[in-house]
This record gives sequence, C-alpha cells and structure tokens, in this order.
Amino acid sequence: MKPLQVLKIALVAVPLVLASCGTKKKVVEKPKPVTEEKIQETKFLQKVNDNAQFSKFITSKVKFQIQVGAQDMTLTGNLKMKRDDVIRLQLMAFGFVEAGRLEFTTDYVLIMDRINKQYIKASYEQLDFLRNSGLNFYSLQALFWNELFMPGQTKVTDEVLKGYSSNVTGDEVVITYSQDKMNYKWLAEKETGRIDMANVIYKDRIHGQTQLNWDYSEFTRLDKKLFPQTNKISFTSPKSSEVKIKMVLNYLEHESEWETRTNVSSKYTQVSVSEILRRFMAL
Repeated sequence: MKPLQVLKIALVAVPLVLASCGTKKKVVEKPKPVTEEKIQETKFLQKVNDNAQFSKFITSKVKFQIQVGAQDMTLTGNLKMKRDDVIRLQLMAFGFVEAGRLEFTTDYVLIMDRINKQYIKASYEQLDFLRNSGLNFYSLQALFWNELFMPGQTKVTDEVLKGYSSNVTGDEVVITYSQDKMNYKWLAEKETGRIDMANVIYKDRIHGQTQLNWDYSEFTRLDKKLFPQTNKISFTSPKSSEVKIKMVLNYLEHESEWETRTNVSSKYTQVSVSEILRRFMAL
C-alpha cells in the first residue's frame, strides 16, 4: 500500500462515530434515601466534570502517526479547536504542504483530500459509526478535549451526571453508561478525577462489534488545568483492518485569529460517502 493510500484511509478513519398542555394531578412520591456511597459517587463525578477546560480556543502543533494493518506513516500538522463550534485537523506532507484536512462542525463533517482535490461533506447521520453510536459533534469534542460526554447532549450538567454509574478499582474509577447497543466507558484517576481513557463499543448481533478506544497521557499544565499531550486512538470493526492513531500535541496555545469554516474551492470534486468508503476499503 502506498503512503498516499494510507493517508486517504486516515482521512476517512479519523472521524470515527444526538411539553404537553393540560391540567394534571400532582403525584407526590416518597423520595428514595440517598446512601453515603451515592453521595461519594456524585462528588467524584462532579470532580471529573470540573476538570473541563475553561478556554474557548485550544490550538497546537501535531505529530500524527497512523497505522492501518501493517502499513504506517507519520505526518505533522495543526489542531485548531473552538469550543462548541469546530474541531479542525490539518495534515502536512513533507512538513509544509497541506495534504488533508478534517473539519468537524456542529452540523457536518468535512474531509478534504488536498492532493487529489476531492472532498466529502456529510452530516453525522450519514456516517454509519457516528450515527449508530450516538456520537455527534459534542461527543467528539469531549474526546478531543479529554472530557465526559453524554450521547445526544450538548454538555454534561449535574442532572446528566446522574445517568452514569461508577466502580472503584484500586487507584482508578471506571465510569460507565449504557444505551441500547452502545456501551460507553471512562477510566479516571481516583485522586484527581483526571480521565485517562475513553471507550465506545457498538454491539450488533448481525454486523459484529465496532470499538473506539482513546487513551490519554503525558498531561501538561494548560492555564490552571491539566491537558493530555499524547492521544492514542484505536478503531476496530468487523469489515476493515484495525486503525491506530497517535497524536502528540506540542506548543499548546489559545490562538483565536483563524477562520472557523473552510470554503471548498470549485476546483474540488465532491465524492459520496459510500463511494469513497468502497474505494478505500478496496485498497
């Protein structure tokens, strides 16, 4: 497989995964007793949630390594994120030529092949894994920003925290949430509430199991909170080779003077999601 072909797969693989009127009688139910264990669980989940960054922008230089089966390649690039708006990953060939761009907005995913002047622009509903797993922009944002997320929610509030369960295992706490065919799991440090791992599994008796695993390490101080510099991502599905991605962030900043939307030139050809996926899987 040629390096360019591996890059093409990378561009598709990264984005792997959202009152009634009338008079009613008020029913007063006897509240259930709150145990000390539940109180401690709630406090811990709030600690995890409080680790979220205050910043509106996070930007960084990126060293990006991808392995698809036996093939691998390393690129450099830039990561630019604006909270609740956009996540952009630019991949450079030879250190100075932009070869590809991935842009996640609240409404769509844009994947650009700069070399062959082709692109995909699709809603989250059009991408199978994201649709099936309940992952939308806000879920992907949480993965990039090292935070908890709740499928279908734009943010994790104290009320949303009640939907998670947790289990202490030594110095770590496993946080879980299940819904239909989906299982979401986070591994957090007991002392600090720092998230070290996120895992998403989609189970289907007919199509098999698809899994996304995201490991965080090499935490550094960003303003007053810690942020992971190293992200190791693996994606497995029954129909394709395992994809492994390693992103190392350098020079973390809060650059804000950049266009948050990419305008696609008329020189580019739009390719359908199904068409380009078939082409890549045949490589």
